[in-house]
Amino acid sequence: MVTASTGTYTVLARRFRPQGFADVVGQGHVAQALRNAILANRVAHAYLFTGARGVGKTSTARILAKALNCPNAVDGNPCNECEICEGIAAGNDVDVLEIDGASNRGIDDIRQLRANVNVKSMRTKFKLYIIDEVHMLTKEAFNALLKTLEEPPPNVKFVFCTTEPNKLPDTILSRCQRFDFGTIETANIKGRLAQIAEAEGVQVDDDALELVARRAAGSMRDSQSIFDQLLAFGEEHITAGDVHRLLGTASDDRLIAIADSLVARDQAGVLSTFHRAIDGGVQLGELTDQILFYLRDLMVLASGAVEIELSSVGPGSREMLTKQAKQWGLQTIVAAMQILADTKGRMQRVTYGRALAELALVRIALLEDLTDLDGLIERLRSSEPVTSDIAAVEKKNELLTAEPDRDPITSAEVTLPAHPLESASDEQSRDVEPGGVEPLGVSAEDSAIAASDEPAVTHAESSETPAVDKSAESASGDSVEVATDELLGQQVDALASSVDSASSTSVGSQSLPSTDVNTVAGAAANPVSSVEPSAEEPEDSSDQESQRDAPTVVAGRILINPEDAEQIWSSVVAEISDMLKSHVKQVSKAAIAAPNKLELTFPRKYHFSKRYCEKPEVISRLEQIAARITGQHLRVSLLVGEEDGSDAASPPLDEPARQPARKRLYKPEDDDFVAVVMQTFDAECVRVDSRAGGASQAE
Repeated sequence: MVTASTGTYTVLARRFRPQGFADVVGQGHVAQALRNAILANRVAHAYLFTGARGVGKTSTARILAKALNCPNAVDGNPCNECEICEGIAAGNDVDVLEIDGASNRGIDDIRQLRANVNVKSMRTKFKLYIIDEVHMLTKEAFNALLKTLEEPPPNVKFVFCTTEPNKLPDTILSRCQRFDFGTIETANIKGRLAQIAEAEGVQVDDDALELVARRAAGSMRDSQSIFDQLLAFGEEHITAGDVHRLLGTASDDRLIAIADSLVARDQAGVLSTFHRAIDGGVQLGELTDQILFYLRDLMVLASGAVEIELSSVGPGSREMLTKQAKQWGLQTIVAAMQILADTKGRMQRVTYGRALAELALVRIALLEDLTDLDGLIERLRSSEPVTSDIAAVEKKNELLTAEPDRDPITSAEVTLPAHPLESASDEQSRDVEPGGVEPLGVSAEDSAIAASDEPAVTHAESSETPAVDKSAESASGDSVEVATDELLGQQVDALASSVDSASSTSVGSQSLPSTDVNTVAGAAANPVSSVEPSAEEPEDSSDQESQRDAPTVVAGRILINPEDAEQIWSSVVAEISDMLKSHVKQVSKAAIAAPNKLELTFPRKYHFSKRYCEKPEVISRLEQIAARITGQHLRVSLLVGEEDGSDAASPPLDEPARQPARKRLYKPEDDDFVAVVMQTFDAECVRVDSRAGGASQAE
């Protein structure tokens, strides 16, 4: 339409701008809230309109200005016929000022606004300031506007419009009533375009209106701009082909053909269809976007959300897309969509976008049926475990399997490991009744050591001792019970020290299951029926005490006893002669925390030495030295002692106790300068304080 006064053409977006609250398409919640506020006289002093481009923010601000100032307003709606309404609609009213925040963003512009805000409106009831793209204002401009925005004059209203509300300071947001404008539905845009086409006297096919509405992506102004361009491109009758030629997009049939080739895994067919589309005038970027949105529609249909409208093709193609989605499967569709989305992001930064698009299509065509694979995985997860015979389990896991019809407590044949505290000179034998529990055997490493040294007495050697006679047991009375308790204590100590390593203890070439340890513990709970008391009593207890204090040595090797931990560590330190010795000498405590585990404690002030010894090569070296001394593998772990504990107070091992530093007495009269000062001022020494960082001095 050409304006008669100026002879220029006015675009559709300006000529068909909404003039009342009812004309704002898709923003009914905002229109109702503003109209009710006007009727109830509850209009706020500042509003913030947020939303995407072209959804009616500025148009609604103008309608609000007309509704507040129109003398002929009815139910909150302006008449659009009076001089005030026409002036505001044209944008030349002196009391309604529209400011572009992008070009008037400095503090000087806000200062000018503050100077004019107190000027009374000339012919209207309210003065309105509409600041579009308000997020473009500078930080200083926002700060200058705060006080005026919080307490403006009674007749002044502010309306801020922005597409990026996250860029506004919280101090501005808290002073405004915020209304969020949502995107407009495709059906509403299509209806509005049909009204414009009828007003312009142009015949447009329904498919063409559908294409323009989908292309607008929820923006009414974008749809009107595209439709205005389409009216200039076409003739009196506009079809869907005209829209595709204008926008450089592919038709629905071409998109469906590409999808059919992808579903059928026809790489040659999909490339041929893609090339024909490009050669036919379809833009590469537009076609890639269309295929991506087509995959989105397939994902929606495969997910079962049939009520959601399609964004790539018209409603008439829904049945075809449903068939493709069912045939392809959700998992495959999601994988294809991810491939194309990643490719689309890369195409924007390179000059070989067409090759990348072709690569993506071929990769999608090569995708396997991921839905069937997902179902196979679910079936494998839900299936029962495959059972095997006992012999196969024994061969695979190298475990001893007890017979199912035997009692695990009374009939399980288990071998206990030789306790490390036992010496080769121990003459006591541990016997059990037939069917009772045997002690654990030694590990492979311990067996090798025992082969070279004098072997200790094990249960296998003493198994020929006859079982305890019932009558003899009852006749011996308390002596039998006391001896049994002592032997039980030795067995329990041996079992407690070997439980942690029971899972790794091996008998020959077979490992011991954890259930066998529980069996031994259960058998040890009833020792009277399975253990024969010792017949000999120690002759001299003082000799036993001296033997217990001394470390147990077998063939020149120290056995791992908890009370001999410091002796073992001293032997380890003695074999070190390089720089490492200065660090390991700072250890204040050595202890056997568990079987085959040596814990070394450093005082907190020797944290550097601890960090040095924590190196893997240092730990390995210490473990090798300990293995040579004890004949068994020892795991070395490092700890830090407490500040207020005995570890922190005691000096490190192999280090003599340090003598406390002597305090140096300071006498002022010995200092010539101080003596002269004291004599001059007739001063007297009252107290002597220690220097900062120096030694303490006497008073």
